[in-house]
Amino acid sequence: MLNKLIAKPVEDHKAAARFKKQLQWMLFLRVVFLTLLLGINVLLQSTEKNIITPPFYYILIFVGGVYLFTICSALILKFFRRYSTFAYAQILMDVILVSILLYYSGGSQSVFTILYLFPIITGGLILSRRGGLAAAAASTLGYGTILCLEYFGYHPDFLDDYWYRPLGDIRSVLNYFAIHGLTFFITAILSSLLSGRLLRTEKELISTTLKYDQLSVLYKKIFDDIPSGIIVLNQKNMISFNPASENITGFRSDEVVGKNINLSFPNLKVDAGMNFRSEVEITTKDRKNIPIGYSSAKLNMPGTEDNFQIVTLQDLSQTKQLEKQMMQAKKMATIGEMAAGIAHELRNPLAAISGAAEVIDASGDIKSHNQGLMNIITRECNRLQNSINDFLSFSKPIEPEKEWVPLLPLVKEVIQLLRHTHDWPADCKSFIDIPEKMDCWADPQQIRQLLLNIFHNSCMALRNRDDEIQVIAREDADDSGAEKTVLTIIDNGRGIPDLIIDKIYDPFFTTRENGTGLGLSIAKQIVNTHNGGITISSKEHQGTTTEVWLPLP
Repeated sequence: MLNKLIAKPVEDHKAAARFKKQLQWMLFLRVVFLTLLLGINVLLQSTEKNIITPPFYYILIFVGGVYLFTICSALILKFFRRYSTFAYAQILMDVILVSILLYYSGGSQSVFTILYLFPIITGGLILSRRGGLAAAAASTLGYGTILCLEYFGYHPDFLDDYWYRPLGDIRSVLNYFAIHGLTFFITAILSSLLSGRLLRTEKELISTTLKYDQLSVLYKKIFDDIPSGIIVLNQKNMISFNPASENITGFRSDEVVGKNINLSFPNLKVDAGMNFRSEVEITTKDRKNIPIGYSSAKLNMPGTEDNFQIVTLQDLSQTKQLEKQMMQAKKMATIGEMAAGIAHELRNPLAAISGAAEVIDASGDIKSHNQGLMNIITRECNRLQNSINDFLSFSKPIEPEKEWVPLLPLVKEVIQLLRHTHDWPADCKSFIDIPEKMDCWADPQQIRQLLLNIFHNSCMALRNRDDEIQVIAREDADDSGAEKTVLTIIDNGRGIPDLIIDKIYDPFFTTRENGTGLGLSIAKQIVNTHNGGITISSKEHQGTTTEVWLPLP
């Protein structure tokens, strides 16, 4: 990446920020390094003057100039964006400053020759190979210039006070120049190699860190979004609790983390050697018992001797419900096969008994005290006949033949029919809120049966009560935009207890002594064959609301 910085301005924001920070460190180290070296040189100067040191005011001027130049460079760096050009200029200026210091501290005999390595190493680290070689070349030229000036007798006058011996032999000059120049270039190559290795290491580290972060995010997403509950244990104490576990148990993560799993969920028998899936019931936060399937396994964590375990949970409530429905469907299929035989065995005798009773009743030969018995025979025959018809309707559902059915006349007809039965309360009122021209798309006979069953249940709930039934219809649309007819029946009768609200659709389930338990089962079946839906909500002693919706074509 830094090789590209030499050829063009930095375009990547992170790379530019890192490069700018390196330049700021270079300016800081220049000031600190030169100040320390010159300060040590002055403080440790001996009276024998074996080490050449410029006069004190020269040093003050030099240090002041370095400080002033560095401050100006730092200010320019805030607004200058061509960082590579700025770096080259600073390295070249460092070479010039070192050359000036060498010239006034003895040239070839100066103890500060080593300072040339500072811009060379800096160039190699910041600007890679080209920067290091450029700094080495500049340092070689600067040092060569100082040697030439010394050879031709150009040196500061105060050097005569020291044991200063200028180079007078051209071979000595070339020797100094060759050794130091070679050292400069070797240092540049080594620093550039080190810089390249650092860059490769940094690149690999960034790549590894990025992959690690991606894996961490992936594992966290899996842990958070997986539908199965996951609990991580350390010595039976829960140390991790994913959102699916929260949804299953009802407990928040902060409510159970750090607690013993056997105390929070006593039915979970966690065993590190467990290699099978078990089913138990656990108690949720709202005190409900739900069936779950669970298994546990040992986690082999490297670098630790702690025993970690992972427990996976799955809510089996829906699965159990589906199993129950499948068993019910299988049961109903068996009942359906028996329906034809039962109908044949019961209908014909009932028809004969009913017909005979009607003939005897019509003949007038019945004594007055036996007339009540004859009425009982006729009534019970009709009740059994209706039960058989309901049973056959449920066991063998008929595919609906849909057409446009005027809803308001149909509802009025059903209510009028029920008013003439003994089940309709004498003081019951009905309120109908249905547009006159509103139609539904349904089988007329089946939708009539549906309404009869639902209204009949409402009648029974209102019996012996001075209450009312409301019937409301409207057209609506679902989330996908499909239109549907929504029919709502509301009564303020006895309501349905919470303990049995989930059983009201079960075949043959009834709370009435003379009921068949098939009314709502048939209603739900009719709605399903129409691709619709039915929902019943109720509060005991407050009433019941039944909502039926049928799709429109």
